[in-house]
Amino acid sequence: MKKFIEACVSILPKPLRDIYYKYEEKWLYLFFGLLTTAVSFITAGVSKSLLESAGMGSGAVGTVSTTISWVCSVTFAFITNRIWVFDSKAKGAKAVFREGVSFYGGRVFTFFVELIMMGVGYSWLGFNYWVVKIAANVVVLILNYVISKIFVFRNKDAAAVKNDNE
Repeated sequence: MKKFIEACVSILPKPLRDIYYKYEEKWLYLFFGLLTTAVSFITAGVSKSLLESAGMGSGAVGTVSTTISWVCSVTFAFITNRIWVFDSKAKGAKAVFREGVSFYGGRVFTFFVELIMMGVGYSWLGFNYWVVKIAANVVVLILNYVISKIFVFRNKDAAAVKNDNE
């Protein structure tokens, strides 16, 4: 994947390449964030459709479909963020597990932010499901980057040294 991205960037004019490399982590986060959003929306849409077909009300549909899409999208995000965005240096099952717990823990907070936004916007106020979902995902995308940068993948070099010593 990294080679594919580098090949795409290499065909850009030099000024654009310079901008890309200056903000590479943010561009990669945005790219994989968009893919994560696609995973979230696809799984939300499929589960919403199935739950509505099963006769569930809007409160249950909003909560259950958001939960299903959260599990799928966070798992996808952890893998892509760890490998390509933040280039994690954590080695060994114990270190990767700790990183995963930290990543999922941060996402629990934004999961509740999304649940609250879906509950208020869709279930309580009756706004269009997808309008609320898009707004919630923009807020969640920003919060997730900040959480990942500050708490999960904050110091790659120190983590690598620590893991080498274990």
